[in-house]
Amino acid sequence: MAQGCFQSKRTLESEQRPGEVARAVIRAKQGDRAAIRFLYLRYADNVYGYARSIVRNDHDAEDIVQQVFTRMMTAIQSYEQRSVPFSAWLLRIAHNMAIDHLRRRSAVCEEPELLASDDRPDHEGNELRATLYDALATLPEVQREIVVLRHIVGLSPREIADRLGRSEDSIHGLHHRGRRALQAALTQAGATPSAIAA
Repeated sequence: MAQGCFQSKRTLESEQRPGEVARAVIRAKQGDRAAIRFLYLRYADNVYGYARSIVRNDHDAEDIVQQVFTRMMTAIQSYEQRSVPFSAWLLRIAHNMAIDHLRRRSAVCEEPELLASDDRPDHEGNELRATLYDALATLPEVQREIVVLRHIVGLSPREIADRLGRSEDSIHGLHHRGRRALQAALTQAGATPSAIAA
């Protein structure tokens, strides 16, 4: 699930008719398997990217995606389209499951498994990703969430404002401060791209 998938998903969403997701949700509530499949294909990459930004592990994020869509099939009956956009509702489920996963993981230390993951062939790429996730972890929670929703999930500032119940101006300010703090953390870790470091 490469980051390029997020861009294609956002493009796909803009090409869809406005009510397509709403109709799929209505059909999914009625048990329509094709509608559930449509929602999975439409949102799985976004859920994965969001979960991955929290749990910082590819396999755990993949597990969370499966759990989120399993939960969606039963919880969708309580979803009301007037309250929040479907994508925000789904990401809230992903957030809760990712946090629950972290709580369970902290109770059972998996340090040897994390160290073993550095032995993969793409060691340098894994190291850079780990540095990025460590830098993200230094941000205050709201700034981290906004940066992730903007750059990994691909939401617009207006969509983020709606999801978080904030004004669009506050999202712009928090996003700007979050990006500055992230750049500083990456610089301190020696992982700033040369164009930024110059």
